[in-house]
This record gives sequence, C-alpha cells and structure tokens, in this order.
Amino acid sequence: MNQSTRVRTVVTLLLLIPLLLVRPGRPAAAQEADPFAYCAAVGTVDRPDHRWTGPPVPDAVIEGLIRAAGLPEDAPRDPLRRSTFWRCMGGHVYACFVGANLPCQEKADTRRIPRAAMWRFCRANPGADSIPAVVTGRATVYQWRCTGSRPTIVRQVDAPDARGFLKRIWYRISPK
Repeated sequence: MNQSTRVRTVVTLLLLIPLLLVRPGRPAAAQEADPFAYCAAVGTVDRPDHRWTGPPVPDAVIEGLIRAAGLPEDAPRDPLRRSTFWRCMGGHVYACFVGANLPCQEKADTRRIPRAAMWRFCRANPGADSIPAVVTGRATVYQWRCTGSRPTIVRQVDAPDARGFLKRIWYRISPK
C-alpha cells in the first residue's frame, strides 16, 4: 500500500468513526407522551417501556377506561389512577383496573388440572358449589366446584387475549 492510499484510508476512517459512534435515536413516533401514538408506534408491549415519555397512567387512559368499563362519570380519578395498568396490543391501548382483586398483571391460568390447594379445599368441603378464588387463583379462566371431594370444572368463565391476559378484565381504550 503506497503512502497516498494509506493517507486516504486513515482520513476515511477518521471521517467514519464519529458516524459509527453515534447511536441512532428511537423513532420519533415512539417518543410520545400520547398513549395512542405510543401504542401505534410500538405495536405490542405488556407494559409501557423506556420509549414511553408520559406519566405512568395518563389522563387519556383513565378517561377512556371510565367510558369503556361503564364506570360513573364522577368516579374518583385518583384511586382509579393508582390501581390502573395499561399496555399496547396490536397498536391499540388496553387498560385494566385492579378493583376487586383483579389480576391485571397476571397471565390467564388455563390449566384444567386442579392444584393441590383445590384438592385440600374439596377434601375439607366435599360437595361445595364453588371453590373460592383465594384457592383457585384469581387468574383461572374456569369456575370450579367440588364434586364430592374432587375439584371439577363447572364452566369456562373467561379466555386469554392475544397476549395471554384475562380478556374480560382488559378494556380496549379509544381516544375520545
């Protein structure tokens, strides 16, 4: 390699190194404080990630949840904000509020095989019409009962959504 070729190579590298060291930024659309623009940009995430720049639970999510869940217009916003989770699925905003111990952050339990706690409950309560959620787990998609001392499924009461969460407790939120 001759002297001029070496010089051109060094100059080219010196010009390219700063470009290689610069980390590309996130897409502008994903750096939104608007949950609808954020979800449209990121597609699907089970909870807002580092690309979300807004508050933990934005007003638009709370207001949309009130409408989607059919809650009274005068529902207190602060307790609802403290118990609400939101995520993106298929580019849309979904929200869930814990309410009566709803398992917003748990995946749906689709197991058809009774757990040990159910067996113990049924042995202690043979013929019980229902096994309480504290025993079955709140994320089960089934209603359970005791047939004699054996746990059995009565019927399916929910299903997992496309991400595996309980479909009936997650509401698709629309912009007003």
